[in-house]
Amino acid sequence: MRKVNVAQVTETIKNLCIDANYNLPQDVYDALKAGLEKEESPVGRSVLQQIIENADIARREQVPICQDCGLGVVFIEVGQEVYFEGGYIWDAIHEGVRQGYKEGYLRKSTCHPFTRANVGDNTPAIIHYKVVPGDKIHITVAPKGGGSENMSRVMMLKPADGLEGVKEYVYKRVTECGGNPCPPITVGIGVGGTYERSAFLAKKALLRPIGSKNPDPELAAVEEELLERINKIGSGPMGWGGRVTALAVHFEMEPCHIASLPVAVNINCHAARHKSATI
Repeated sequence: MRKVNVAQVTETIKNLCIDANYNLPQDVYDALKAGLEKEESPVGRSVLQQIIENADIARREQVPICQDCGLGVVFIEVGQEVYFEGGYIWDAIHEGVRQGYKEGYLRKSTCHPFTRANVGDNTPAIIHYKVVPGDKIHITVAPKGGGSENMSRVMMLKPADGLEGVKEYVYKRVTECGGNPCPPITVGIGVGGTYERSAFLAKKALLRPIGSKNPDPELAAVEEELLERINKIGSGPMGWGGRVTALAVHFEMEPCHIASLPVAVNINCHAARHKSATI
């Protein structure tokens, strides 16, 4: 049994909130650079150059990549041999987000759903907690902006729709989005499980490195096919037209009920922010 003070979790999450909002992941940055080489539209190339320059400035001056610093989405995997002391782990996670958004001068976007009154500290965090073997704690913070999240959907297809139905639904959803999610986007697809599980799978898919492939050859082929189709839509960078509408399509799948075919599409903007650490 390994004892871990929850203060370590709070400090780690605080730093990850700031890091994720200031420093674009290298795989995303490299994908934007690669997109610049592929883009044929002069306007699209200009937009991509500005996106890359913006990321450079944010990293150099340690300021947010975007004014929308997102909701604090936290994925935490806790080894079953870990024993937390010093407080309640759930409170420690929320406190990490609270401190990160305050000390990093990050915009607080959490509000009451109806009055729209701002909570003031960007809590509560959105927590995805998993117990795993071992005595380590792996944490990923993935701030999620409102523009791209608003373009996301969950749909309960009929089992008879099959894989082709899933592909058509994803393609139609991305086409309908246009420039709203601030492309070039990353498309996370979650299929299977239940209504809420498919949404989780789609969100988790966004954490995969850009350019990585699903280990299932059939799903890897679907990712490649959809990426090619999406980049022929013509929305282009920030919706101004061009070839580079998406940087990647990531497909995750689990078994589902015999009467259901849940499919979720979760979209990330060009600032696909996420940072990880292990305690």
